[in-house]
Amino acid sequence: MSATSDFEPSRRRGRKSELSGYVVIRAILFGLAMAAVTSLVLTIRFLPTNQVTLSEGQISHEEIVAPYQRTFVSDILTERARLQAEQSVPDVYDGPDPQVARQQVARARASLNFIDSVRHDIYATPEEQHRYVSAIEGMSLPAPVISRTLALSSADWQGVVEQTVRVVEDLMRREIREADLYRTRRLVASRISFDLTDVQREVVENLAKPLIQINTFYDGERTTTDRKAARDQVRSVERTVMEGQVIVQRGTQVDAEAIETLEQYGLLQPQLDWSKVASTVAFAVVLVSLLVAYLLRFHVPVLQKGQRLLLLFLLVGLFLMTARLMVPGHTVLPYLFPLAAMGMLICVLLDGQLAIANLVFVGAVIAYMTDGSLELLSYALVGSLLATLALARVQRMATFVRGGIYVALTNLAVLAIFRLPVQETDFEGWLTLGAATVVNGGLSVSLTLGGFYLLGHLFDLPTTLRLIELARPTHPLMRQLLLKAPGTYHHSILVSNMAEQAAERIGADALLVRVGAFYHDIGKTVRPYFFVDNQADGVNAHERLDPQTSAEIIISHVRDGLELGKKYRLPSVILDFIPQHQGTGLVTFFYHKACEEASGPENVDASKFRYPGPKPQTREAGILMLADTCEAAVRAARPNSREEIEEIVRKVTDSKLLAGELDECDLTLRDLEQTRQAFVDTLSGVFHPRVRYPEAQRAAPAGAAQTEAEMETVASP
Repeated sequence: MSATSDFEPSRRRGRKSELSGYVVIRAILFGLAMAAVTSLVLTIRFLPTNQVTLSEGQISHEEIVAPYQRTFVSDILTERARLQAEQSVPDVYDGPDPQVARQQVARARASLNFIDSVRHDIYATPEEQHRYVSAIEGMSLPAPVISRTLALSSADWQGVVEQTVRVVEDLMRREIREADLYRTRRLVASRISFDLTDVQREVVENLAKPLIQINTFYDGERTTTDRKAARDQVRSVERTVMEGQVIVQRGTQVDAEAIETLEQYGLLQPQLDWSKVASTVAFAVVLVSLLVAYLLRFHVPVLQKGQRLLLLFLLVGLFLMTARLMVPGHTVLPYLFPLAAMGMLICVLLDGQLAIANLVFVGAVIAYMTDGSLELLSYALVGSLLATLALARVQRMATFVRGGIYVALTNLAVLAIFRLPVQETDFEGWLTLGAATVVNGGLSVSLTLGGFYLLGHLFDLPTTLRLIELARPTHPLMRQLLLKAPGTYHHSILVSNMAEQAAERIGADALLVRVGAFYHDIGKTVRPYFFVDNQADGVNAHERLDPQTSAEIIISHVRDGLELGKKYRLPSVILDFIPQHQGTGLVTFFYHKACEEASGPENVDASKFRYPGPKPQTREAGILMLADTCEAAVRAARPNSREEIEEIVRKVTDSKLLAGELDECDLTLRDLEQTRQAFVDTLSGVFHPRVRYPEAQRAAPAGAAQTEAEMETVASP
């Protein structure tokens, strides 16, 4: 079904709604309450049994053997194999960085040039020359070496320069890692030419060693990727335990593999101790935290509406308690547990995606209750998910029946998948379980139908069937609108068609906006003659009133509409359309008239001529605002072509956009363009030019006469 068709005007999926502190606090309170209920449901299951009580590291006082042969995937052996594969991958390093080599060679030349300039500085004393050379950054040359360097002849110094640059360039071509730096620097002496004297060799060695630096660096990202790839290539390791094989020997220490095997056989007793309770509560907290995070990310409107959040809590909590009573420790009752009813109820009352998330949540709790029974988990979850996914817009009772049929057939298929291969169920058992699946489907439908009508009215939820009822012209408010304000009635019908077409094009809730359009102007039934669409024979009641009074009367139709809507118990989502379709705009005509009478806008309080708002909060409300304004503007302008209609619609939508009236709803520029086109298409079918017919000739040829009614039929749209 549509994600928002039954409770909330649609919002863009994946777009994060603004989170207020109030919403976060409400989410935390919901999470705490749900965690408490979930923890209670899960901890009740820890009752004393005849199973053994052992933990890793304890000494077993009895011998435990396997009651039957079993093959299972060993997480311990699998992890051990994956860790071994991961550790076998060596560290990955990048290749030698030529930039580092060039940098060090350049640094060598710069240092040698500096020393050469110091050697030729005739104004510096030997002590100053010594100090200059010792100050070279990164060199740290010994004082004797500096003295020998300064004392070298020009020819010998030239040999030192050439050898130093050559040695640095030669060694920096090698791959030098951090662990190789010391060993590479020791190679400097072996790279110096034997043609040099011992003094020259000593100077070259001391100059070149500090210039040898790391040029090959560890690539942590590639190493992690390669190790992960090696780990992922290891398949799950299966372990087979033969019947009668000793799992734990008496008097020996219990290791992790023995504990894992005992768990696979269900031979470990879950003790009722505080550590176990704490872990169970932690599981519940984590599970509920995921649910709350999902609500905060994708379903903020549910958190903003206290009634809907309470409904969600009651439904999930009730079905958790029911699951605790029906699922663990029973033979047939688990197959009667109507989890599908919860999914369908949340789907039709709140949201389809929210229903799926909560089905998965309850399914995880059921799996915990049944020690991970895949059959019971699949039985409870698969049919429920299918029924929820197949539950499209609920417009007739047959939709619920179809959902129940899906539940029964899917549950029967799940039973066949798990029980036919093992052939452990006799004919009587199949008959019992088959009847349970049928009863489960019928029970799910019955609970969904009852909850749909009861909870929909109790929690003020605009379900699809309720919206369809409101859309009927026989509704008392619609009849009042037709009888007291016929012009407004026809205006509302046309606006509803425009809004519905636009909503369908942009993926908004078309039924909701259509019903909202029907009732957006019901306040005009209180004083219909003050509104131009209900005035006849050119009589204008505002001619005898001052502009501010006229504006107050016009604005009051919002308040009157809300009062009428509450009186007739319209859903709150429909009531929201009444103030939001006007937003905070000005009653422009009377405002300008007041400005003229007061000789300028500075003498007029604009707030007296402005609607109270709020601005549209949803795409549907934004569409209705635009449709209402465009229809009125086109009707007033009486355009003669589609181009004129397009121009009017564009001016109206642009003015609303620039005025900031659409700032608080989720309409995008693309939505606005598609909305404009939908409006133009609808309005062009109404306000198109009509054919003028000549007056009927008194002496028309036989058979050529047309009655007035016939001409009217041809001329009408």
